[in-house]
Amino acid sequence: MTNPTLGWDLARDVGEVLEYRFMVNALLAGSIVAVMAGLLGWFMVLRRETFAGHTLSLMAFPGAAAAALIGIAAAWGYFGFCVAGALAIGGLPRLGRRSGGDQSATIAAVQALSLALGFLFVSLYSGILPDLESLLFGTFVGISEHQVVVLLAVAAGTLAALTALARPLLFASVDPDVAGARGLPVHALSTGFLVLLGLAVAATSQITGVLLVFALLVMPAASAQLLTARPLFGLALTVALGLLIVWLGLGIAYFSVYPAGFFITTIAFSMYVLARVAARLQAARTRAPGDAHAPGGSAEGVIA
Repeated sequence: MTNPTLGWDLARDVGEVLEYRFMVNALLAGSIVAVMAGLLGWFMVLRRETFAGHTLSLMAFPGAAAAALIGIAAAWGYFGFCVAGALAIGGLPRLGRRSGGDQSATIAAVQALSLALGFLFVSLYSGILPDLESLLFGTFVGISEHQVVVLLAVAAGTLAALTALARPLLFASVDPDVAGARGLPVHALSTGFLVLLGLAVAATSQITGVLLVFALLVMPAASAQLLTARPLFGLALTVALGLLIVWLGLGIAYFSVYPAGFFITTIAFSMYVLARVAARLQAARTRAPGDAHAPGGSAEGVIA
């Protein structure tokens, strides 16, 4: 295989990328991740639970360490710890009505404990965790067809459950007090969503790594919510942005010596910056001169 060179013939470049099976697997897995992380990430950002998503992504570390210690496949450790972390975050009681600060403290406590357990397991495993770089940054170019099938199965099940919960979850996310007064099980919905998020993170982090899965969960969804407050259009835009980010990142990485994770994260961050600038410009255009209380002025604050 000669060193690939990016040219001006787009059809030739795309054909060269698709010529190799490892790139096809990477694009398939990346597309599945973009859809699953985008849809779950949209609700995560709307619910202001990015800290919870970050904590769940870190569960891959103690999960992989525990799996290596007891001699089982790393995937079992990923899923076990991510789901356990989701249940811990969602299941611990909240004190009083100041649930926001109390939830943040709960998430921080779970994160600290998980990292401490990870270090303990690594120490018991003679201090060396295999494939540490892949754990942090992913291994897009080493994805097997079996991994793609497993990822697709997890994504299908997770998104089917999310579809069933979408309407009540949206109501509980926007106004939990009114949703609770209407009889919706707000706490159960929150815990169920966190479990779905944990399953998605566990499946995704085995491919993208701990750091990149968080970027794909947050930045496409945050960019879409800056541009529109309409749920259906926002979800579609999130998925479109996620697919574009992954495809561009993997395509550029194929013709480069640098890792795909760098390009994917950089493109995602650039799109978020552009979306924030566009939202500011749109707000400035729709706001009447001198009217600080125009209707467009508060929409960005609610969504962000």
